[in-house]
Amino acid sequence: MTPTSLAVTPSTVCCSPLVREPLDAATAVSVARVFKAIGDPARLRLVSIVAAHAGGEACVCELIEPLGLSQPTVSHHLKVLVDAGLLHREQRGVWAYYSIVPAALDALATVLDTQQHTAP
Repeated sequence: MTPTSLAVTPSTVCCSPLVREPLDAATAVSVARVFKAIGDPARLRLVSIVAAHAGGEACVCELIEPLGLSQPTVSHHLKVLVDAGLLHREQRGVWAYYSIVPAALDALATVLDTQQHTAP
């Protein structure tokens, strides 16, 4: 049996060209940290619950019952989300209010957007 050779012509390219700039190493580390934070089902639900409230803001007292978790556990999950930059925390008297950080969600959407292309 003789090996056959495949002629490479301009129309047979094995790889498609990049259409946008890929993530650099530092950005990948930062974005991975955010994905890790929402990789837990309880935390993903917390982001969803906060986003579902009017104005994208909720009191901690509104976040405990829907998850069916203890207050300390919910507080831990909220701290992880704040540390990852997904939620903002504001203390008002004895209650803490959490709001979505739109720029953080936009950054995640940009990474996941397969339709984003740069002009040729």
